Amino acid sequence: MSPSASSREYGSLDRTVDQVNVEERAARFTKRSIKNESKIQGLCMALAMCDLTTLEGKDTEGKVRQMCRKARQPVPNDLQRILTDRYQMAPLSVAAVCVYPNLVSTAVDELRGTGVKVASVATGFPSGQYPLEIRLQDVREARSSGADEIDMVVNRGALLQGDYDTVFEEIAAFKAACGTAHLKVILETGEIGNYDAVRRASRLAMDAGADFIKTSTGKIQPAATMPVTLVMLEAIRDHYYETGVKVGMKPAGGIRTAKEALHYLVMLAETLGDDWLTPDLFRFGASGLVNDLLMQLAKQVSGRYQSADYFSLD
Repeated sequence: MSPSASSREYGSLDRTVDQVNVEERAARFTKRSIKNESKIQGLCMALAMCDLTTLEGKDTEGKVRQMCRKARQPVPNDLQRILTDRYQMAPLSVAAVCVYPNLVSTAVDELRGTGVKVASVATGFPSGQYPLEIRLQDVREARSSGADEIDMVVNRGALLQGDYDTVFEEIAAFKAACGTAHLKVILETGEIGNYDAVRRASRLAMDAGADFIKTSTGKIQPAATMPVTLVMLEAIRDHYYETGVKVGMKPAGGIRTAKEALHYLVMLAETLGDDWLTPDLFRFGASGLVNDLLMQLAKQVSGRYQSADYFSLD
């Protein structure tokens, strides 16, 4: 059982972040160059770390089923054959699909036995501005429908008011309601302020039991940025040094190109090490990224680009 917030000391949350240093370090990761077979391996790794997501009011069972089919087999057969024959790459899938709670059972049915996880947003996504019991019931219903992962939104109002006890206790309650499902805590970094606030929210979420911390809902701009992600990665590193617990990271929103994804993987490896280079501990929450990864893979193995409409948009 996690300690109650009232018994905790919040001194570690007051550490400040050197803005200039963080932004300069993040910029340096964009200067790295990955070539040839290492690039192919990086592109395949990034693809396997993607969460395909649909979170629109017009979502239907048919749309979710189509997205799940792409999640199971995002790589066209001819490209997969080359990757298997030439580079010994196992058939690729994405890490997870993420849907609203009412569509979890549809995704579970479509993905059963594939190894692709089903994630559900909950806790009054994206605002989180609902009574606590309703948000808890949101989690319970998603879990009972078969969700492997729950993506919750942090109480930004309480966080911005400095009410850390409430933030901590709510996350701990959501974690308990998840049962065996993993809890991803969305900080909505575009709303909570500067790098100090991002670090503070990251540490609170991890101390309260988060399995992953995540930048954004994708509904607020700015969403994921490399400096913000670096601050969160460093918070994860410090948490690991202090507790021995490995927490995952998910930058979400705004990552659209394979080149950007490779920059994030370089930053991840150099900040947290190779142990985090796995979908179990790192995800990209950017559905639009998948097709650019596929286009770049096709370019690497064939020497020419495929047309963008060669790959499905779902």
